[in-house]
Amino acid sequence: MRGLWLQDRTLELRHNLPEPEPAEGEALVAVLRAGICNTDLELVRGYYPYRGVLGHEFVGKVERGPTELVGRRVVGEINAVCGHCQDCLAGRRSHCANRTVLGIVGRDGAFADRLVLPAENLHPVPEAVSTDAATFTEPLAAALEIQQQIAVGPSDRVLVVGDGKLGLLIAQTLALTGCDLVALGRHPEKLALLEAKSIVAVQDRTSGTAGATASPIAPRSFDIAIECTGSPAGFEVAHRALRPRGTLVLKSTYAGRLDLDVAAVVVDELTLLGSRCGPFAPALELLATGRVEVEPMIHARYPLADGVAAFEHAQRPGVLKVLLEPAAEPA
Repeated sequence: MRGLWLQDRTLELRHNLPEPEPAEGEALVAVLRAGICNTDLELVRGYYPYRGVLGHEFVGKVERGPTELVGRRVVGEINAVCGHCQDCLAGRRSHCANRTVLGIVGRDGAFADRLVLPAENLHPVPEAVSTDAATFTEPLAAALEIQQQIAVGPSDRVLVVGDGKLGLLIAQTLALTGCDLVALGRHPEKLALLEAKSIVAVQDRTSGTAGATASPIAPRSFDIAIECTGSPAGFEVAHRALRPRGTLVLKSTYAGRLDLDVAAVVVDELTLLGSRCGPFAPALELLATGRVEVEPMIHARYPLADGVAAFEHAQRPGVLKVLLEPAAEPA
Protein backbone atom coordinates (compact mmCIF):
# COMPACT_ATOMS: atom_id res chain seq x y z
CA MET A 1 0.00 0.00 0.00
CA ARG A 2 1.11 3.57 -0.68
CA GLY A 3 1.27 6.23 2.00
CA LEU A 4 2.97 9.51 2.94
CA TRP A 5 5.29 8.48 5.77
CA LEU A 6 6.76 10.93 8.29
CA GLN A 7 9.86 10.03 10.27
CA ASP A 8 12.48 12.31 11.82
CA ARG A 9 10.88 15.37 10.15
CA THR A 10 11.29 13.72 6.74
CA LEU A 11 8.25 13.09 4.58
CA GLU A 12 8.38 10.47 1.83
CA LEU A 13 6.00 8.43 -0.29
CA ARG A 14 6.31 4.74 0.53
CA HIS A 15 4.94 2.03 -1.74
CA ASN A 16 5.43 -0.99 0.49
CA LEU A 17 3.40 -0.18 3.60
CA PRO A 18 1.46 -3.10 5.06
CA GLU A 19 -2.24 -3.18 4.33
CA PRO A 20 -4.14 -2.02 7.42
CA GLU A 21 -6.13 -4.77 9.08
CA PRO A 22 -9.22 -3.62 10.99
CA ALA A 23 -9.57 -4.87 14.55
CA GLU A 24 -12.90 -5.82 16.05
CA GLY A 25 -15.26 -2.87 15.79
CA GLU A 26 -13.17 -1.13 13.16
CA ALA A 27 -13.81 -0.52 9.46
CA LEU A 28 -11.47 -0.53 6.47
CA VAL A 29 -11.85 2.62 4.40
CA ALA A 30 -10.47 3.34 0.92
CA VAL A 31 -9.44 7.00 0.91
CA LEU A 32 -11.00 9.08 -1.88
CA ARG A 33 -9.84 12.54 -0.85
CA ALA A 34 -7.73 13.97 1.98
CA GLY A 35 -6.88 17.53 2.96
CA ILE A 36 -3.57 18.94 4.19
CA CYS A 37 -4.03 21.13 7.27
CA ASN A 38 -1.74 23.26 9.42
CA THR A 39 -1.37 20.48 11.99
CA ASP A 40 0.12 18.25 9.28
CA LEU A 41 2.58 20.98 8.36
CA GLU A 42 3.54 21.50 12.01
CA LEU A 43 4.09 17.76 12.48
CA VAL A 44 6.55 17.79 9.59
CA ARG A 45 8.33 20.70 11.30
CA GLY A 46 8.61 18.67 14.50
CA TYR A 47 5.72 20.02 16.58
CA TYR A 48 5.11 16.49 17.96
CA PRO A 49 7.30 13.38 17.61
CA TYR A 50 4.93 11.47 15.33
CA ARG A 51 6.10 8.60 13.16
CA GLY A 52 3.76 7.11 10.58
CA VAL A 53 1.30 8.05 7.86
CA LEU A 54 0.03 11.62 8.18
CA GLY A 55 -3.46 12.97 7.46
CA HIS A 56 -6.74 13.27 9.37
CA GLU A 57 -9.13 15.19 7.08
CA PHE A 58 -10.59 12.67 4.65
CA VAL A 59 -13.49 11.24 2.71
CA GLY A 60 -13.44 7.54 1.93
CA LYS A 61 -15.51 4.56 0.87
CA VAL A 62 -16.00 1.71 3.33
CA GLU A 63 -14.62 -1.59 2.01
CA ARG A 64 -15.07 -3.71 5.15
CA GLY A 65 -17.17 -3.00 8.20
CA PRO A 66 -20.84 -2.82 9.23
CA THR A 67 -23.19 -3.81 6.42
CA GLU A 68 -24.98 -0.47 6.50
CA LEU A 69 -21.71 1.36 5.79
CA VAL A 70 -20.04 -0.88 3.20
CA GLY A 71 -19.85 0.91 -0.16
CA ARG A 72 -20.84 4.28 1.27
CA ARG A 73 -18.85 7.50 1.34
CA VAL A 74 -17.90 8.40 4.89
CA VAL A 75 -15.97 10.92 6.93
CA GLY A 76 -14.46 10.03 10.28
CA GLU A 77 -13.92 11.49 13.73
CA ILE A 78 -10.20 11.32 14.38
CA ASN A 79 -10.09 10.24 18.05
CA ALA A 80 -10.26 6.47 18.56
CA VAL A 81 -11.13 5.98 22.23
CA CYS A 82 -11.10 3.14 24.75
CA GLY A 83 -14.61 3.72 26.11
CA HIS A 84 -13.78 2.77 29.69
CA CYS A 85 -11.33 5.34 31.10
CA GLN A 86 -12.43 8.13 33.43
CA ASP A 87 -12.71 10.67 30.62
CA CYS A 88 -14.70 8.37 28.35
CA LEU A 89 -17.13 7.47 31.13
CA ALA A 90 -17.55 11.17 31.94
CA GLY A 91 -18.44 11.99 28.33
CA ARG A 92 -15.07 13.59 27.51
CA ARG A 93 -14.31 11.06 24.80
CA SER A 94 -12.02 13.31 22.75
CA HIS A 95 -9.80 13.47 25.85
CA CYS A 96 -9.64 9.69 26.36
CA ALA A 97 -6.43 8.87 28.23
CA ASN A 98 -5.82 5.89 25.93
CA ARG A 99 -6.86 7.41 22.63
CA THR A 100 -5.11 7.18 19.32
CA VAL A 101 -5.58 10.04 16.89
CA LEU A 102 -5.73 9.51 13.14
CA GLY A 103 -2.48 10.66 11.56
CA ILE A 104 -1.38 12.44 14.75
CA VAL A 105 -0.96 10.05 17.69
CA GLY A 106 -0.40 6.31 17.39
CA ARG A 107 -2.60 5.64 14.36
CA ASP A 108 -1.67 5.81 10.67
CA GLY A 109 -3.59 8.50 8.86
CA ALA A 110 -5.41 9.35 5.66
CA PHE A 111 -2.57 10.19 3.26
CA ALA A 112 -2.63 6.60 2.06
CA ASP A 113 -4.68 4.28 -0.09
CA ARG A 114 -6.58 2.92 2.93
CA LEU A 115 -7.05 3.53 6.64
CA VAL A 116 -8.83 1.95 9.59
CA LEU A 117 -11.03 3.64 12.18
CA PRO A 118 -13.63 2.44 14.66
CA ALA A 119 -16.93 2.06 12.83
CA GLU A 120 -18.57 4.24 15.49
CA ASN A 121 -16.36 7.13 14.32
CA LEU A 122 -17.70 7.07 10.76
CA HIS A 123 -20.46 9.31 9.40
CA PRO A 124 -22.11 8.73 6.00
CA VAL A 125 -21.77 11.67 3.65
CA PRO A 126 -25.13 13.00 2.37
CA GLU A 127 -25.65 12.71 -1.38
CA ALA A 128 -25.97 16.49 -1.61
CA VAL A 129 -22.37 16.96 -0.40
CA SER A 130 -19.57 16.62 -2.94
CA THR A 131 -16.49 14.59 -2.08
CA ASP A 132 -14.38 17.76 -2.23
CA ALA A 133 -16.69 19.61 0.17
CA ALA A 134 -16.95 16.66 2.54
CA THR A 135 -13.17 16.78 3.03
CA PHE A 136 -13.80 19.90 5.14
CA THR A 137 -16.05 18.09 7.62
CA GLU A 138 -13.38 17.66 10.31
CA PRO A 139 -12.17 21.29 10.37
CA LEU A 140 -15.74 22.57 10.05
CA ALA A 141 -16.70 20.45 13.06
CA ALA A 142 -13.74 21.97 14.92
CA ALA A 143 -15.09 25.42 14.07
CA LEU A 144 -18.51 24.47 15.43
CA GLU A 145 -16.99 23.25 18.70
CA ILE A 146 -16.74 26.87 19.82
CA GLN A 147 -20.53 27.07 19.92
CA GLN A 148 -20.65 23.82 21.89
CA GLN A 149 -18.44 25.44 24.54
CA ILE A 150 -19.87 28.96 24.79
CA ALA A 151 -23.13 30.63 23.84
CA VAL A 152 -22.83 33.13 20.99
CA GLY A 153 -25.77 35.27 20.00
CA PRO A 154 -26.89 38.55 18.39
CA SER A 155 -25.91 40.63 21.43
CA ASP A 156 -22.27 39.50 21.29
CA ARG A 157 -19.50 41.42 19.56
CA VAL A 158 -17.08 38.81 18.24
CA LEU A 159 -13.62 39.07 16.67
CA VAL A 160 -11.96 36.31 14.63
CA VAL A 161 -8.20 36.83 14.32
CA GLY A 162 -6.70 35.03 11.33
CA ASP A 163 -7.79 34.37 7.73
CA GLY A 164 -6.37 30.88 7.31
CA LYS A 165 -8.50 27.85 6.56
CA LEU A 166 -9.84 27.44 10.07
CA GLY A 167 -10.37 31.17 10.58
CA LEU A 168 -12.50 31.35 7.44
CA LEU A 169 -14.61 28.41 8.58
CA ILE A 170 -15.04 29.82 12.08
CA ALA A 171 -16.13 33.19 10.72
CA GLN A 172 -18.74 31.55 8.50
CA THR A 173 -20.18 29.46 11.32
CA LEU A 174 -20.30 32.39 13.74
CA ALA A 175 -22.01 34.58 11.15
CA LEU A 176 -24.96 32.18 11.33
CA THR A 177 -25.54 33.15 14.98
CA GLY A 178 -26.34 36.75 14.06
CA CYS A 179 -23.56 38.09 16.28
CA ASP A 180 -21.79 41.38 15.57
CA LEU A 181 -18.84 39.77 13.81
CA VAL A 182 -15.52 41.14 12.56
CA ALA A 183 -12.82 39.02 10.89
CA LEU A 184 -9.24 40.27 10.88
CA GLY A 185 -6.65 38.97 8.42
CA ARG A 186 -3.67 39.89 6.27
CA HIS A 187 -4.70 38.61 2.83
CA PRO A 188 -7.26 40.58 0.79
CA GLU A 189 -8.01 37.60 -1.46
CA LYS A 190 -8.93 35.47 1.56
CA LEU A 191 -10.95 38.19 3.25
CA ALA A 192 -12.85 38.62 -0.01
CA LEU A 193 -14.32 35.12 0.52
CA LEU A 194 -15.92 36.41 3.72
CA GLU A 195 -16.98 39.73 2.25
CA ALA A 196 -18.84 37.78 -0.45
CA LYS A 197 -20.97 36.39 2.37
CA SER A 198 -21.55 39.87 3.87
CA ILE A 199 -19.12 39.27 6.75
CA VAL A 200 -17.20 42.35 7.89
CA ALA A 201 -13.53 41.70 7.08
CA VAL A 202 -10.68 44.01 8.09
CA GLN A 203 -7.17 43.83 6.67
CA ASP A 204 -4.29 44.01 9.14
CA ARG A 205 -1.37 45.70 7.39
CA THR A 206 0.91 45.66 10.42
CA SER A 207 3.76 43.19 10.80
CA GLY A 208 5.52 41.44 13.65
CA THR A 209 4.76 41.74 17.34
CA ALA A 210 4.41 45.51 16.98
CA GLY A 211 1.15 44.77 15.20
CA ALA A 212 -0.49 44.27 18.58
CA THR A 213 -0.34 47.98 19.36
CA ALA A 214 -0.82 49.18 15.78
CA SER A 215 -3.77 46.89 15.01
CA PRO A 216 -6.83 48.39 13.27
CA ILE A 217 -8.95 46.69 15.95
CA ALA A 218 -9.86 48.98 18.83
CA PRO A 219 -8.77 47.67 22.22
CA ARG A 220 -11.29 46.44 24.79
CA SER A 221 -14.14 46.50 22.30
CA PHE A 222 -15.17 42.82 21.91
CA ASP A 223 -16.99 40.32 24.10
CA ILE A 224 -15.36 37.29 22.46
CA ALA A 225 -12.09 37.03 20.54
CA ILE A 226 -11.08 33.87 18.70
CA GLU A 227 -7.38 33.44 17.95
CA CYS A 228 -6.74 31.37 14.81
CA THR A 229 -3.21 32.34 13.80
CA GLY A 230 -1.09 30.35 16.24
CA SER A 231 1.25 33.32 16.49
CA PRO A 232 2.19 35.50 19.49
CA ALA A 233 1.19 38.63 17.53
CA GLY A 234 -2.25 37.19 16.78
CA PHE A 235 -2.72 36.22 20.41
CA GLU A 236 -1.80 39.72 21.55
CA VAL A 237 -4.26 41.34 19.14
CA ALA A 238 -7.05 39.04 20.35
CA HIS A 239 -6.17 39.66 23.99
CA ARG A 240 -6.11 43.44 23.64
CA ALA A 241 -9.43 43.43 21.79
CA LEU A 242 -11.33 41.99 24.76
CA ARG A 243 -13.39 43.98 27.22
CA PRO A 244 -13.20 43.05 30.92
CA ARG A 245 -14.76 39.62 31.58
CA GLY A 246 -14.46 38.79 27.91
CA THR A 247 -13.65 35.35 26.51
CA LEU A 248 -10.52 34.49 24.56
CA VAL A 249 -10.82 31.29 22.53
CA LEU A 250 -7.58 29.61 21.47
CA LYS A 251 -8.23 27.66 18.30
CA SER A 252 -4.68 27.20 17.00
CA THR A 253 -1.86 24.72 17.22
CA TYR A 254 0.96 26.56 18.97
CA ALA A 255 4.29 25.02 18.04
CA GLY A 256 6.27 27.03 20.62
CA ARG A 257 5.69 28.66 23.99
CA LEU A 258 3.59 31.76 24.40
CA ASP A 259 4.29 34.67 26.73
CA LEU A 260 1.18 35.59 28.68
CA ASP A 261 0.53 38.67 30.82
CA VAL A 262 -1.26 36.75 33.55
CA ALA A 263 -1.81 39.85 35.65
CA ALA A 264 -3.85 41.44 32.85
CA VAL A 265 -5.94 38.27 32.57
CA VAL A 266 -6.64 38.33 36.30
CA VAL A 267 -7.37 42.05 36.53
CA ASP A 268 -9.76 41.95 33.58
CA GLU A 269 -11.23 38.61 34.76
CA LEU A 270 -10.87 37.09 31.31
CA THR A 271 -11.89 33.57 30.40
CA LEU A 272 -9.30 31.59 28.39
CA LEU A 273 -10.83 28.72 26.47
CA GLY A 274 -8.97 26.04 24.54
CA SER A 275 -10.96 24.47 21.70
CA ARG A 276 -10.27 21.36 19.61
CA CYS A 277 -12.39 18.74 17.87
CA GLY A 278 -16.10 19.19 17.29
CA PRO A 279 -19.41 17.61 16.20
CA PHE A 280 -19.59 16.01 12.74
CA ALA A 281 -23.36 15.76 12.31
CA PRO A 282 -24.07 19.52 12.32
CA ALA A 283 -21.01 20.09 10.13
CA LEU A 284 -22.37 17.71 7.50
CA GLU A 285 -25.76 19.40 7.74
CA LEU A 286 -24.23 22.81 7.08
CA LEU A 287 -22.42 21.42 4.04
CA ALA A 288 -25.58 19.68 2.75
CA THR A 289 -27.67 22.84 3.04
CA GLY A 290 -24.98 25.09 1.58
CA ARG A 291 -25.00 27.44 4.57
CA VAL A 292 -21.20 27.28 4.67
CA GLU A 293 -19.11 27.47 1.50
CA VAL A 294 -15.86 25.55 1.42
CA GLU A 295 -14.96 24.71 -2.17
CA PRO A 296 -13.66 28.24 -2.97
CA MET A 297 -10.98 27.50 -0.37
CA ILE A 298 -9.51 24.66 -2.47
CA HIS A 299 -6.34 25.96 -4.10
CA ALA A 300 -4.83 22.77 -5.51
CA ARG A 301 -5.29 19.02 -5.97
CA TYR A 302 -2.53 16.43 -6.24
CA PRO A 303 -2.50 12.67 -6.73
CA LEU A 304 -1.12 10.77 -3.78
CA ALA A 305 1.93 9.93 -5.89
CA ASP A 306 2.85 13.63 -5.78
CA GLY A 307 2.14 14.03 -2.08
CA VAL A 308 5.54 15.50 -1.18
CA ALA A 309 5.06 18.20 -3.83
CA ALA A 310 1.56 18.81 -2.43
CA PHE A 311 3.07 19.55 0.99
CA GLU A 312 5.51 21.98 -0.56
CA HIS A 313 2.58 23.73 -2.26
CA ALA A 314 0.58 23.84 0.98
CA GLN A 315 3.43 25.71 2.71
CA ARG A 316 3.46 28.59 0.21
CA PRO A 317 2.25 31.93 1.58
CA GLY A 318 -1.43 32.58 0.99
CA VAL A 319 -2.35 29.00 0.06
CA LEU A 320 -5.52 27.62 1.60
CA LYS A 321 -6.60 23.98 1.15
CA VAL A 322 -4.53 21.48 -0.84
CA LEU A 323 -6.21 18.13 -1.47
CA LEU A 324 -4.66 14.72 -2.08
CA GLU A 325 -6.46 12.17 -4.24
CA PRO A 326 -5.42 8.58 -3.54
CA ALA A 327 -8.29 7.19 -5.65
CA ALA A 328 -10.10 8.49 -8.71
CA GLU A 329 -13.58 9.67 -7.74
CA PRO A 330 -15.83 12.43 -9.12
CA ALA A 331 -15.74 15.65 -7.09
